[in-house]
Amino acid sequence: MRILVAEDERDMNQIIVRRLAWEGYSVDACYDGQEALEYLYGAQYDCVILDVMMPKMDGFDVVRAMRDRGDDTPVLFLTARDTL
Repeated sequence: MRILVAEDERDMNQIIVRRLAWEGYSVDACYDGQEALEYLYGAQYDCVILDVMMPKMDGFDVVRAMRDRGDDTPVLFLTARDTL
């Protein structure tokens, strides 16, 4: 299973990536929304883990762009927000 992790906080990104890799997943990591889209355009993923608040493009905009091009890859959102 191949997973993309897009989280701008580098320490959190590394923790997630290391844990998933330790569990046997193939993991790619990036640090902003635009970079996440570039990864998604270049490879096929089974799952995407997206931070909601990222530089250049937030997680919601990344998902909108994915869905607009017909990509229905499951997405798990991470956020530090405490309200909707």
